[in-house]
Amino acid sequence: MRNFVFVFILMLTATQLFPQNIAGTVTDQGIPVPFASVKIAELNQLASTDSVGKYSFQNIVPGKYIFRISAIGYNPLFKTIEITAGDSLKMVDFAIKQEASRLKEVVVTGTLKEVSRLESAVPVEVYNHSFFRKNPTPSIFDALQNVNGVRPQLNCNVCNTGDIHINGLEGPYTMVMIDGMPIVSSLSTVYGLSGIPNSLIERVEIVKGPASSLYGSEAVGGLINIITKSPGNAPSFTADVFSTNWGEVNTDLGFKTRAGKAIVLTGLNYYNYQNPIDQNGDNFTDVTLQHRASLFQKWMFSRKDNRLFSLAGRYFYEDRWGGDMGWTKAYRGGDDKYGESIYTNRLELLGAYQLPVKEKMLLSFSYNNHKQNSVYGTTSFMASQHIAFAQLTWDKKIHRHDLLAGIANRYTFYDDNTVGTARRADQIWLPGIFLQDEIELHKKHNILLGLRYDYNSNHGNIITPRFAYKWKPDGNTVLRLNAGTGFRVVNLFTEDHAALTGARDVVIEGTLKPEKSYNVNLNFLRKIFTEKNNSLVFEGTGWITHFNNRIIADYLTNSNEIRYRNLDGFAISKGLSANLDLTYSNGLKLLIGATLMDVYSKENGIKSKQLFTEPWMGTWSVSYPFKKLKLAVDYTGNIYGPMDLPYLSNLDPRERTSPVWSIQNIQFTYSGFKGLELYGGIKNLLNWTPNKRNPFLIARSNDPFDKHLDYNDDGSIKPTASNPYALSFDPTYMYAPNQGRRGFLGIRYNIKK
Repeated sequence: MRNFVFVFILMLTATQLFPQNIAGTVTDQGIPVPFASVKIAELNQLASTDSVGKYSFQNIVPGKYIFRISAIGYNPLFKTIEITAGDSLKMVDFAIKQEASRLKEVVVTGTLKEVSRLESAVPVEVYNHSFFRKNPTPSIFDALQNVNGVRPQLNCNVCNTGDIHINGLEGPYTMVMIDGMPIVSSLSTVYGLSGIPNSLIERVEIVKGPASSLYGSEAVGGLINIITKSPGNAPSFTADVFSTNWGEVNTDLGFKTRAGKAIVLTGLNYYNYQNPIDQNGDNFTDVTLQHRASLFQKWMFSRKDNRLFSLAGRYFYEDRWGGDMGWTKAYRGGDDKYGESIYTNRLELLGAYQLPVKEKMLLSFSYNNHKQNSVYGTTSFMASQHIAFAQLTWDKKIHRHDLLAGIANRYTFYDDNTVGTARRADQIWLPGIFLQDEIELHKKHNILLGLRYDYNSNHGNIITPRFAYKWKPDGNTVLRLNAGTGFRVVNLFTEDHAALTGARDVVIEGTLKPEKSYNVNLNFLRKIFTEKNNSLVFEGTGWITHFNNRIIADYLTNSNEIRYRNLDGFAISKGLSANLDLTYSNGLKLLIGATLMDVYSKENGIKSKQLFTEPWMGTWSVSYPFKKLKLAVDYTGNIYGPMDLPYLSNLDPRERTSPVWSIQNIQFTYSGFKGLELYGGIKNLLNWTPNKRNPFLIARSNDPFDKHLDYNDDGSIKPTASNPYALSFDPTYMYAPNQGRRGFLGIRYNIKK
């Protein structure tokens, strides 16, 4: 009997102490959350989820424990779990939710570190994929039209190529990145912004003002970082197809698969528009005809200790043309019928690999190959560009110092058939080194010091310092002061479409020197929550940027020329912007933005406003869900103040400045089906087009090859009965889209698991 009692007590003790293995998955609405932290508070044991949201603990003694689950951008979850003896493996799954406030979103663009938006020393604006769904567009270029302080600018009335303006600064001053890599730059700033599958975009991060100390010489006016979805977080399958009554069809497809230890995310964008329309009666297409395809793939590999390793690639092809309504490819390059035809082939590769060392070191790399075959009337533009980039960063916290150090190298090869590379192809090596230190002076006070040194093989040494100060008096208020410098090497023919059209002769006065800029901006942010669970977020920014050696394009001295030179003086971009984000408990959401700016140059005491630059702009987005009806309404729009335009002569009857103009849209979305959404609405409700108050937009569209001009003895154009305004052909008078009111209808299908 005594032996029996002893054995029973021994078995009971063993049962209570026998260690258990615990495993499970952390998800957000059924979607795995990678790199989340799972902590057992009483045991001080910590595990992290892998790329598919799975975690595990080994040898946990039975008992009752509090599990804490946390991830950047999510509300922390506390849950008490009782672990009992029995099975050798206990499965425990957790579901967490994203934080409601946009301020809690993770940003990486400002400091190259993952940090919540509110904690970043550099102000970063974040727009997630749901924001862009409020006004569905076939490309990210069009999608940015409702972002305050950002304006997609069309540069040609015929081929509709364009660039992105930030705070009034032209497209070449903006760096566009994909997943933090300088993929979209130089030649592709004009041609490569289309075709990024919108269904694969997680969010877009925007920094306004120079960021050259981290990102190099093209981030002078600001940068746009397009963050694609992580394969672990992406739905299993997505489809988004919409069409308009103009005949446009856009298709976005995305799906993920497993390949060994990797998760593979694949995306396809296809856009087709083959319906020539001429509503303004100039016998030229109002909108270019386009045939575009883009294939994107991203691989996320599972590694020991959840170290990062991702690879991505994109192939992009586009065939676009605009011009005479009777133009076909048989006329390409000839002078019978005028057309602008552009073939683009582009390949992009990028990746990130966390080194297998104790320290946090990340190797990032990218490569792109861009081929351009363009014809503007009888003028051909053939260009080839290769850019290779590699960067190694070391991220280290030492007491109150949050350090980031890095070395980088960038190689650019560019060749075309213009005078820009007539003697030899342009090849630039740009090695650099940078150091950034964010110092916690106090719990409420941080400063950030940064310095970058680059060596440009053509222009020599480049030093770009940076300073930031952040004061956070409480959890709902933050004040940021940022100052920095910018440096930009000009690639004229890759950046200025007007230099390529052949409508004017290009004159370069002297040797164009690199531009330098100095920027200071002050940012204030305040969020307020009410007892009724409503929230208000206000953000205001004031900035000033001073430029030396600014490149000026002179359209006015001679109507047959564009004259480029360095400014013998200085240029200024300054202004104020504000965003107001209101969210009500009943689902009503308002996002309102306004920007005032003054962009000008000063030379010999004379102040000149920059062409195509509005003195003020506003944007808005109003959304309301009718929950019982499963119906949501989105009303979006923008409004722009008058901007100076490039007229040809004093006889030119077109307006010297644009009127106040606005593009407004409305969308209805029905989500009463599982995984399926139907949406439709009207774009450009006001039917605004720039020809409303002008007799014509394209000068001399009836004589695009200037075959029937008469000239004075001094070479100027003579007014005649057939040419009373003494004009030559010119398509550069372009400030707003020519596409009027149109209806659209689409369908989205989403399989999360």
